[in-house]
Amino acid sequence: MKICVLVKEVPDAAVEKRMDPSTKRLDRSGEKNLNPFDTHAIEAAMQIKEGGAVDVDEIVAVTMGPESAVRALHKAVSLGADRSVHLTDPALAGSDVCATGYALAQVLKAESPDLVLLGQQSDDGECYTVGAVVADHLQMPSLTQVIKIDVQDGKLRCERQAEYGYDTVEVELPAVISVGDAINEPRYPSLKAIMGAKKKPLDTKSAADVGIDPSRVGEQGSRTAVLAINPPPAKEPGEIIEDEDTDETVQKIVSWLEERKLLA
Repeated sequence: MKICVLVKEVPDAAVEKRMDPSTKRLDRSGEKNLNPFDTHAIEAAMQIKEGGAVDVDEIVAVTMGPESAVRALHKAVSLGADRSVHLTDPALAGSDVCATGYALAQVLKAESPDLVLLGQQSDDGECYTVGAVVADHLQMPSLTQVIKIDVQDGKLRCERQAEYGYDTVEVELPAVISVGDAINEPRYPSLKAIMGAKKKPLDTKSAADVGIDPSRVGEQGSRTAVLAINPPPAKEPGEIIEDEDTDETVQKIVSWLEERKLLA
């Protein structure tokens, strides 16, 4: 079995997010990291490989992004991927979800994986839909919010979170699976793995290398467009009660809670 894991470089969680008013895109100039949701997908791939139910020949981390995205691939390799593929091309800048899904599918067609894994969402866009778009282009079955995967006789038996409980679904391979963050606890990379990550095979691809139609990517090839951006309304400052620990202070707090119907 060959497993491809889709990963993404996103702004670090500690960095304040802001939109670039000129491009109407997320400003990615600050510190960046591997999308934390994708670490669960890498761990899921590793657990399948180590589980022994099926022979996994290799785990391949795949990303689409600028030159800096190679650092996210190094992190993915340090977490267990055997090699990585970096799709990078100026023509891809500004691609929406539809264009991104198409471009990633072109890379995956060249890889011919038996299973594609990815996190349930990205930490920046949080659109939840890339997996479904990729699956549509690859003509593969797709599941989202998967929290358990068992490999049985060339099929996957998956448990997924649903609105009112859990679904158990059997899926034929090849398939595209978006895993939820409840599926596992990602491992920490060892120092040896971190030091050796840059030595693992990294294949850099351009749009032309994987047969991407330039009219279907970038801003011009996207099916959606951001027309305007507005900052969220400022939050009102919280009320601070400065007093000694007296009955009067307690009564102020209780009254405040009662006014907002926060006490049963």
